[in-house]
Amino acid sequence: MKIFLIAGARPNFMKIAPIARAFDAYHQLNYKIIHTGQHYDQNMSDVFFEELGIRQPDYHLSAGGGTHAQQTAKIMTGFEKICEADKPDMVIVVGDVNSTLACSIVAKKMHISVAHVEAGLRSYDMEMPEEINRLVTDSICDLFFVTEQQGMDNLIQEGKNKDALHFVGHVMIDNLFYQLSKLEKIKNNGFLFKGFKEENLSYGVVTLHRPSNVDDKETLNRIISTLTEISNTIPLVFPIHPRTGKNMKRFGIVPGKNIKLTDPLSYMEFLFLWKDATLALTDSGGMQEETTALGIPCLTIRENTERPITITEGTNELVGTSREKILSAFKQIIDGRWKTGQCPKFWDGKAAERIAGVIAYT
Repeated sequence: MKIFLIAGARPNFMKIAPIARAFDAYHQLNYKIIHTGQHYDQNMSDVFFEELGIRQPDYHLSAGGGTHAQQTAKIMTGFEKICEADKPDMVIVVGDVNSTLACSIVAKKMHISVAHVEAGLRSYDMEMPEEINRLVTDSICDLFFVTEQQGMDNLIQEGKNKDALHFVGHVMIDNLFYQLSKLEKIKNNGFLFKGFKEENLSYGVVTLHRPSNVDDKETLNRIISTLTEISNTIPLVFPIHPRTGKNMKRFGIVPGKNIKLTDPLSYMEFLFLWKDATLALTDSGGMQEETTALGIPCLTIRENTERPITITEGTNELVGTSREKILSAFKQIIDGRWKTGQCPKFWDGKAAERIAGVIAYT
């Protein structure tokens, strides 16, 4: 069986990496890695793929940026060409980016089987491009690999064939545990924040990039002002997303001196930092999941989430952009009144092995 593994940006590679490693145990699974080039990341060097334990992509579509329509169209036309030339038996897409949507549509119209990893997640917020990508992708897929029970329930309610649904756990957590095991073997002397962690036993990390949070001056100013207030109690490290940094400069927003701004960090550098943090403040889906897996308090600066299990079972809470809600939740964490949480079912580092088993014997 010839399989294409699709990734469009750095986080996607962290999701396909465990799958690629699991496929290596099956002689009948012949896979190729497709980088659509949806995002260009300077950190994606040879070392990046070596850290993930996978080879360099077999194809690079170099789609680049543009509007959602322009980018999706470029990915579709480029992907169609390699499907025509290489004729895969199955295409595996992950997550909810434009590459997920584009490659699913192309494959399905070419009568190629499509499998979606992280299927069934729903925010029910149609203003999120990711929600549209999730809904369309799941509407045409043949196999659904699901991270949590709510995803199973969503797909069943949408009328999907139960035989096509597979509750396997979360490949992002597979990668997290894999990278943690590698981190334990690395001398910490080379990490940027080694000294910072030694000087600050309690600290927080911040990630912020969603347009709803960073494109509006009033909203962004309120969030940064609230973070500044929190930083008067514990220092915060804030790797700045390019979009966020650009808007902060454009709006003239300057964070407090106890917020340490830094350029985007490599995965291992950021993991070394946040794995021992007192809390995370984020609008990232991945951070909600990874902090839950490690039991770290997480305040999600959003009004909704497609990952409800991180709230019902994990250490995450939605606080929106309200100064009062964020500060109230922060006080609970500092006072030791935060929920303990637990690692959800099948978030055990073996999700990719389950996926490989299903595909190998389907």
